[in-house]
Amino acid sequence: MLDRERSAISWIDFLWLAFLGGLAILPPVDEIHKQLILLAIAVFQFFEGRLVARFPREGRSISIGIKIVLATLLLDHTGEMGINSSYYPIYYLPVITAAIYYGPLGTLLWTALASLAYCSFLIPALEQYEFTAEGATDLAIRILFFFLAAVLINRFVLENRRQVQRYQALSETLEETNRQLQRAEAEARRSERLAALGQLSAGLAHEIRNPLGVIKGSAEMLTQKVANTNPLASELAGYISLEVNRLNSLVARFLDFARPSHLDLRPTQVAGVVDRALDSVRAQMPDSQVTVERRYARALPDILADAQFCEQIFVNLILNAYQAMQGQPGKLSVSIAHETSSGKPGVAVQFEDTGPGVPPELREQIFNPFFTSKKDGVGLGLAIVAKIVDDHRGWIRLEADSARGAGDHCNLSLESAHGFLLSCDYQLS
Repeated sequence: MLDRERSAISWIDFLWLAFLGGLAILPPVDEIHKQLILLAIAVFQFFEGRLVARFPREGRSISIGIKIVLATLLLDHTGEMGINSSYYPIYYLPVITAAIYYGPLGTLLWTALASLAYCSFLIPALEQYEFTAEGATDLAIRILFFFLAAVLINRFVLENRRQVQRYQALSETLEETNRQLQRAEAEARRSERLAALGQLSAGLAHEIRNPLGVIKGSAEMLTQKVANTNPLASELAGYISLEVNRLNSLVARFLDFARPSHLDLRPTQVAGVVDRALDSVRAQMPDSQVTVERRYARALPDILADAQFCEQIFVNLILNAYQAMQGQPGKLSVSIAHETSSGKPGVAVQFEDTGPGVPPELREQIFNPFFTSKKDGVGLGLAIVAKIVDDHRGWIRLEADSARGAGDHCNLSLESAHGFLLSCDYQLS
């Protein structure tokens, strides 16, 4: 594409040289000033693009002004009287340039200035000649043609610009539609995997829970009978009960993941939900060296959401951030701001931590069930978050955002048939 543009520019430049060369060999050929002015016009045409590129605002006006000056000088050296010079069409050069660079008003103003420059030759002419009606008509026709050419070219240029803008808008719309389609396909595949894993997890959890109940009951009875006669057996039975409780907790998490969510959508102040989630995580990790910075906008609107499930989302995300910064001083920034989606008011919640971030090779897996990078993790925290988002008929994905510094950001948007709910941008660690 670039090669084509360079080729087109070179061809146009060649045409300019050919046209100006043709003017150079026309009478008066021996007029050195004429040849120098034509050379100046040719040189300026080569460097005009660079001038406008370097000074986008002033460059256009400077370019048109220089062309008006050069056109005026050319007429002054190509006739006994500049007003009668056959080279007067050179004024079309600044007129057309103005039509290309400016809108209708700017085009008319620059065309009027070029016409005034041409009419300035009347001043010395009137000192020697009489201004007849025929001469006035001829002058008026020339000036009107200046304006006619300017308006027609400007109209064409503006229509071309509008067409380009329409094509660009259509291209952006198609790109966005394609991105949404790809995202929807990925979400559909993930939802199918989650549904299958959920059914499997529910079946296994129920099958495991029954024998666990029997094991726990037997261990408790054994503890009661041998507590006084066999301390070792009593201690071992206690270990059995402890591990059974741990397995029961794990089974409960499997069931939470598999069980369909019944949303209780009510108007909710998201700031209160976030505060409760922060307090909950702080209570779980009281020795953490994480500093929390809150930045909440004023007069936040209520969002239509299930407060309990939203709190569960925030707890999992905040807990993940705390664990990523565990053992070292860290900072978790929480901001809540106004947001609008499809014309519906809502809020945007953003979490940013100073953790190490997510390796690129793991970004596609962090929301999958049973995937974890922690030694004692189960891999259901973010999977449950994703499931709750799915139950809200929303989406969640991880995005790298280099413009916002190191780290990886998860954009969480919850929407439902009841209106806009929540947009959450989270820097995962």
